[in-house]
Amino acid sequence: MTTSDWASEDLIPASADGDAGATGGERSYGSGARILSIGIAATGLFTFAYFGVAGHVLDGADYGRVSLLWSLLFVIMSVIYRPVEQLLSRTIADRRARGINAGHPLRVPATIQASFALGFLVVALALRGPIQDGLFDGHASLYWILIGAAMAYAASYFARGYFAGHQWFGLYGGLVLFESLSRFCFPVAVAVGLASGETAVALGIVAAPLASLLVIPWALGRHEAASAAATGVERDRGELRESAGFAGSVALIQLAEQTLLNAAVLLVTDSVTAGIVFSALMVARAPLQLFQAVQTSLLPHLAGLEATEGREAFARAIRQTILAIAAFAGLCAVGLLLIGPWAMHIAFDKEGYTRVGLAVIAVGMGLHLTAGTFNQAALARGRAHQAAAAWLVAAVLFVVWMLVPVVSNELSRAEVGYAGAAALLCALLYVLYRRGPAQARA
Repeated sequence: MTTSDWASEDLIPASADGDAGATGGERSYGSGARILSIGIAATGLFTFAYFGVAGHVLDGADYGRVSLLWSLLFVIMSVIYRPVEQLLSRTIADRRARGINAGHPLRVPATIQASFALGFLVVALALRGPIQDGLFDGHASLYWILIGAAMAYAASYFARGYFAGHQWFGLYGGLVLFESLSRFCFPVAVAVGLASGETAVALGIVAAPLASLLVIPWALGRHEAASAAATGVERDRGELRESAGFAGSVALIQLAEQTLLNAAVLLVTDSVTAGIVFSALMVARAPLQLFQAVQTSLLPHLAGLEATEGREAFARAIRQTILAIAAFAGLCAVGLLLIGPWAMHIAFDKEGYTRVGLAVIAVGMGLHLTAGTFNQAALARGRAHQAAAAWLVAAVLFVVWMLVPVVSNELSRAEVGYAGAAALLCALLYVLYRRGPAQARA
């Protein structure tokens, strides 16, 4: 199932007067969601290809450092920027479902985003020595690429949330696809001999968000609603507290999710092993990036249904998404059991993988995606705080598992630990989903 499968007419949020699909914007939802799915799918493929080419043109140590750089950056982006993306998406969609189509408050989300970015910059500059020497083996270029990319992504994620809230999914998909294409050009340049070394490959990581800054003003300028929405101000202190609380909870959720995906890479003993573990977890990362197409459109869709009391459609959207995830994860697990190690060697030029271990990651990926679906339902229903608690429990237990050498092989420990943590998380968020919506907002 793609996003468009549950974006059919019976699942489109009703307008304020109760007529479903009454406006041109609602009728275009399905086509926009399909474009988003294509854009995110292509983005996932190009991200996979970026590391595949990098694995062939770099030695083990260089590839490990570039993998570590991306892991750190992805944690940073997810923790300090995705909360505002989700905040904008949910808030704008909720207001539009209630008939408020202009004057969306942007000052508070922009303030939160700028504060997070400034906080990161202060901490990163203060910890330059440990980051540059301890994590990147003294490579100053990787440190400055991390700083530059982290700052540039602030605008990208703010634009993504704004696009998602308005259901401008074509623009959202085009933006992330443009970034992934820009990034992919750099290892290709090394492969064909136009450049060389890990710095040349890593530069693609900072070039991607910088390139997107060139197209964001153009994309916003194409929509008259952008200028009207940009004038909105936050007048209610209660809304300020709610926005900050929601963003804080999503930040914790993102920190926990990135812990599940990256703690194993950070906790292994050397950079070569880190690269192997990172590549193995690409089995989970690539589908999770693809699933952003569903998550990005699912949250504003569910928020609209919750605002207009479309409870039956709400449950149907969740059910159909989970059935599709189960089918997809099952196919991935079977495929990896058949040709997993061979495919990983072809893709990344790395050894040490087992069929069962890769299949276990695929199962964990399916549980992770299912948990993400329940998580979007929790956010739409005002249960962000409880969802954050569930994610933190799973993340902490995963870190403990990685630190205690119950399984001596670090790759196997990561594979089993990831699947186990995803199963626990899925169970906790399912229980939360069964509790239904939080107390209705005034």
